[in-house]
Amino acid sequence: MTDPTQKPIKGRGALSRPGVRFDAWSREADGDHLDYALKNEEPPPLRTEVRVDPARTIISYNESPDIPFDRSINPYKGCEHGCIYCYARPTHAYLGLSPGLDFETKLFYKDNAAELLAKELTKPSYRPQVIALGANTDPYQPIEKKLGVTRSILEVLNEFHHPVSVVTKSALVERDIDILGAMAKRNLARVYMSIATLDHDISRHLEPRTSAPARRMEAVRTLSAAGIPTGVIVAPVIPALTDKDIEAVLDAAKDSGAESAAYILVRLPFEVKTLFAEWLKQHFPQRAGHVMSVIRQMRGGKDNDPNFGSRMRGEGEFANLLNKRFDIACRRLGLDRERPPLDHSQFKIPAGATAQLSLF
Repeated sequence: MTDPTQKPIKGRGALSRPGVRFDAWSREADGDHLDYALKNEEPPPLRTEVRVDPARTIISYNESPDIPFDRSINPYKGCEHGCIYCYARPTHAYLGLSPGLDFETKLFYKDNAAELLAKELTKPSYRPQVIALGANTDPYQPIEKKLGVTRSILEVLNEFHHPVSVVTKSALVERDIDILGAMAKRNLARVYMSIATLDHDISRHLEPRTSAPARRMEAVRTLSAAGIPTGVIVAPVIPALTDKDIEAVLDAAKDSGAESAAYILVRLPFEVKTLFAEWLKQHFPQRAGHVMSVIRQMRGGKDNDPNFGSRMRGEGEFANLLNKRFDIACRRLGLDRERPPLDHSQFKIPAGATAQLSLF
């Protein structure tokens, strides 16, 4: 149940902790919280809780026809970045936790990720293809600085000469330039920086614990200068809020050395639509109705469209206009050129990585 008295919490995206849709019961704010709200006082800060995720496998496979990879690795469940629009939020419901504040404050990490990955890559049945790192939650969210799970995964992929693509909203990716740069020289690595807007004021409410947009663009420049193929994903495009920045983001990306660009329309599955609407009313009350109206025009009258193909771009006149604007800007900047695929033919199992003895 959404708490109508909830106010923004510094450094957090969601305003509330809605119940889990699989539960037969719902939650309500406790008396202590209501006391803070009624007195117009700030509630105590929410601390980030980090727990081990006892994973048994590390690579996730998919058959989705509208994404360019068939496998991915997510080092973390939940994401401290707190992006209110995150389509991964509903996955916390499978853990019995709220897709709201729990998603960004109750995090899980795979402490044996590197070990599991090496084990899976040495299976005789394994056939290499590009692994997408961070397809669900960000592999470079703040806790990665201390835990280093993402770096341990990159170390294994580098050792196996396995291609990888990284998507992030964090400048922390610069820390791993030594590994990514070495892999890029062998056409084994590519990085995509996700930047929805260059407006710092919108960004600090929209995605409160990500690197600032200007800092992310600086990271694009640093990665590109290091010889790492780097692209920019304008995501999510939120009509009547961030769509004004499409051309500005692409111009800045080109100036920073980006070689490619893509965009994704905002997606509002399950609990995200309620959390996002609540956020809009709090931070942009005068635009809230218009933003949701345009989104519904692009989603067949609904808040969300889960269908393959249309879920990424939307449908209708407004969606067509966004697509044309993006295509024109990319052609003008040379960001629409076809990229050479990453090389999976170099894959090899390092000596000593398997217990099987050599025949000779």
